[in-house]
Amino acid sequence: MPRLKELYNNEVAPALMKRFSYKNVMQIPKLYKVVLNVGAGDAKDNPKAIDNIISELTTITGQKAVPTVAKKSVANFKLRQGMKIGAKVTLRGDRMYEFIDKLFNFALPRVRDFRGINPNGFDGRGNYTLGLKEQLIFPEIDYDKVDKIRGMNISIVTTARTDEEARELLALLGAPFAK
Repeated sequence: MPRLKELYNNEVAPALMKRFSYKNVMQIPKLYKVVLNVGAGDAKDNPKAIDNIISELTTITGQKAVPTVAKKSVANFKLRQGMKIGAKVTLRGDRMYEFIDKLFNFALPRVRDFRGINPNGFDGRGNYTLGLKEQLIFPEIDYDKVDKIRGMNISIVTTARTDEEARELLALLGAPFAK
């Protein structure tokens, strides 16, 4: 069992129960899923870009990524409906906890001039989204094999009803929020 899952069960859940005085243990917010998304604007010119993105996401998460396709055609971008324009991966369960642990403890501290993640990245319903400028902060990525530095969006979906509950949950799990 991942270390973060044990931390949640033994320390985080009781602390949240006490802090927000829930009447039932089912009210305690928990992590639901984590979605990583990488968009590639150069994919229409370079078909190998999607394959590289998928292999990098698979290496980072340990789960096969799936390509995302354009929903509509946009003539100005030379984009047709159905073209592959990115890749995403959805993590749940143990893989999700392992990824969050790796993100908070290994990857984010490797960012140059890192002062913490933005505490305003909540959507009003208890979900948190952050953007990374490069995939090189993950220790699994070999710098020599990277064809292009790409950013990614990471969405952490929780069962929290409010941003305050979600912020407390992520802070107790070790999220390095900026002061």
